[in-house]
Amino acid sequence: MIHRFREALLVPAGNMFALTLDAFRVFFRRPWPLREYLTVSWFIVSVSIIPVILVSVAFGATIALQVGNVSRQLGAQSQTGAAMVLAVVREAAPIATALLISGAGGSAMTADLGSRRIRDEISAMEVLAVDPVHRLIVPRILAAVTVAILLNGFVSVAGVAGGYVFNVLVQGGTPGAYLASFSLLAQPADLYVALLKAGVFGLIVAMVAAYFGMYCKAGPKGVGEAVNRAVVVSFLLIFVANFVMTAIYFALIPAKFA
Repeated sequence: MIHRFREALLVPAGNMFALTLDAFRVFFRRPWPLREYLTVSWFIVSVSIIPVILVSVAFGATIALQVGNVSRQLGAQSQTGAAMVLAVVREAAPIATALLISGAGGSAMTADLGSRRIRDEISAMEVLAVDPVHRLIVPRILAAVTVAILLNGFVSVAGVAGGYVFNVLVQGGTPGAYLASFSLLAQPADLYVALLKAGVFGLIVAMVAAYFGMYCKAGPKGVGEAVNRAVVVSFLLIFVANFVMTAIYFALIPAKFA
């Protein structure tokens, strides 16, 4: 039992941590793979931006439905905009961005690295004294973090706009009250923690994808299993990291009251 637990959890966790340390160790080594970074960044944006925006609008409409109903029950319908900003910017936007980047970009990263592994391209790079961590993993880390932070802004705007349209047109809310209440409960720290969450989630997606791609089993079946595991593990780690960061935020940053 202990042996199975070690093989199933402790060994992969240790290897992933070691791979992360290696990536940070060679992060600034020259020559820096700028072309690889731009290529991966554009790929992640191209496959993620439209689904991210569409999902964020749906998130905004759903949150507006829930918040609007609760606000009417409490007699505080004018505070719907304030609650929407907090829910979308601080929680929904970073998670939606990270999950879609993981499902679209992270899975592709795992498949790409896994294919290189089973074709012995990575072994050939090592024979030629080319560090695969510096050449392949470092640009993917920076690309995932950069795109996650940038897309987080699009998701926040689209989510709040979707909530505005739903609240005003469907629930009969007042446009002026919705917009005027934006700054009632929100504060700059909410935006900063959202950007930090997006960056951390992007790092998690990149490192999980890189690990399962680099350590995948031989054959197409091994690559497919690596992709599935990378997506599932990314989702789990993102939700755990979100809980930890949110708990730390509430412990350190006092809430703003209307």
